Amino acid sequence: MRISRLTPWAAGLAAVALFAVPAAASAGQRGTAAPRTPGAAPAAAASYDSYDSYYAPAEGKTGAALKAALHDIIKTQSKVTYDGVWNALKATDQDPANPNNVILLYSGRSQSKSTNGGGANDWNREHVWAKSHGDFGTATGPGTDLHHLRPEDVTVNSTRGNKDFDKGGSPVGEAPGSLTDADSFEPRDAVKGDVARMLLYMAVRYEGGDGFPNLEMNDKVNNGSDPLFGRISLLKQWNQMDPPDAFEQRRNQVIFDVYQHNRNPFIDHPEWVNSIW
Repeated sequence: MRISRLTPWAAGLAAVALFAVPAAASAGQRGTAAPRTPGAAPAAAASYDSYDSYYAPAEGKTGAALKAALHDIIKTQSKVTYDGVWNALKATDQDPANPNNVILLYSGRSQSKSTNGGGANDWNREHVWAKSHGDFGTATGPGTDLHHLRPEDVTVNSTRGNKDFDKGGSPVGEAPGSLTDADSFEPRDAVKGDVARMLLYMAVRYEGGDGFPNLEMNDKVNNGSDPLFGRISLLKQWNQMDPPDAFEQRRNQVIFDVYQHNRNPFIDHPEWVNSIW
């Protein structure tokens, strides 16, 4: 029996994944799933159980055993250089309503692909798992892993900095619905689940091998340079309140098909979050 069929919540997500969602310009109401190549026309959404063979070694497992099995599955990947991330994000985060634009993660803004750079109104490469948490920098591996890199407005990226994720604070200019205070950042509701699943992917993919630190979750903020990220209790809530949408599913597919050839298991099976943590 598949883990994904054990709970009504998971079954509901399975039904959602079977249907394409109409394209829209903003994340949270986003386009249909997965082209085979960057920029290709969206195709019908893949069924929830399309990747049974990929996840076969995780079948029937829970807790630490499930985490270990998923690590063994997703650690096999191709790697992208940090310079290569620019062009990859133009494909993975393409606006389904405008192929000349990308959708910015926290801002939700559709912006020209050509405006990447370091200027105040440009977009740059946001490390959702801040690279200082484990001090891995932009090294090929965690520093270039597309599953946690997203386009974001330069100023908003700077405001987020390396803060952990928590609730509350003051509104963030150029990122409607996002809040921040001295030690934490809260993204807008439409991408709360996206943020959670990206962080949890990193905690499973990087387990101390490959010469990189063992990344882990905790329930704190102010984690500094430790290879830790919080708060896990809140991220679990975000995973459930904001399930994977078509934009996130398409993004996972493009990374798998074209770039890294590995998947974020929590986009395909969000119920596995509660099975592990």
